[in-house]
Amino acid sequence: MRRREPGCFLSRGRPGFVVPSRCGECREPSGRGRQKSTMDGHQIFVVSDSTGETAERVVRAALLQFPHHRVRVRLFTRVRDRDAVAEVLRKAGEAGAMVVFTLVSPELRESFHEIAQQEKVETVDVIGQLIHKVATYVEASPLNQPSATMPLSEEYFRRVEAIEFAVKSDDGKEPRNLRKADLVLVGVSRTSKTPLSTYLAGRGLRVANVPLVLGVSTPAELEDIPSERVVGLTIGIDQLLEIRKARLVQLGMPADTAYGLREHVRSELEYAESIFSRHPDWMVIDVSGRAIEETATIILESIKDREEKRFQQEMSL
Repeated sequence: MRRREPGCFLSRGRPGFVVPSRCGECREPSGRGRQKSTMDGHQIFVVSDSTGETAERVVRAALLQFPHHRVRVRLFTRVRDRDAVAEVLRKAGEAGAMVVFTLVSPELRESFHEIAQQEKVETVDVIGQLIHKVATYVEASPLNQPSATMPLSEEYFRRVEAIEFAVKSDDGKEPRNLRKADLVLVGVSRTSKTPLSTYLAGRGLRVANVPLVLGVSTPAELEDIPSERVVGLTIGIDQLLEIRKARLVQLGMPADTAYGLREHVRSELEYAESIFSRHPDWMVIDVSGRAIEETATIILESIKDREEKRFQQEMSL
């Protein structure tokens, strides 16, 4: 059964400002003193003794609930001693920023709270309370060791391999890789195939993507892929036109190039729809007004549901 989902803004890189339809690059504040962001008056510092990935994801997920506010997010990683904590919190105090942190060392967390109180900085501890609760539940002491200093796991190498696979299999390259892929994304240009492939690869999935080009046949290998492993991506014509026109400007190309003309774009979308119609068992997601992370969640949940059903069937035998 084909599944359609409404509504995606394209996320380009790591945004400095989280807004519903676009993102801007982080810029250093031009002045000193207790200043807030020149955009919307709000900044969030993400502080971690490791990569900061966990806390940053939590912050960006929370900011999606405030689409009309541009909040600047700054990442401070590998903060592992009192001096580093003091420096970050001093900057946060000057900027009037809120600080979200993940520090596994109890001593460092204690220093963090102490200095934050002195600097009058609002803080959120993402992981400290959770570690305490888990320790109580399992009746064991935590390692209190930053994840970045732990031995590399099998999962880490699986993710690295998946990212390499996504790069080699991007934009229809290496059609023979389609059979090796855990997932194949299909859609016209600018439907977020590449950033979505990269994001999912970061979750350990080997993802290939195939562009649908008007007048060009899809690779024969695509027909051999089980339908449950193929996801079609579509988008509203108005948003696609906006994205493509911006792309033409970036490339310095004429605005009247077919790539950005409504009738040509409409024909491309109709061509894509005809391919999706010939494959009714493919999941099809409308990425209009939807963040990359949101689209990825739909796909990951679908995979999880499928695996759970398969497990239940095996258990019933």
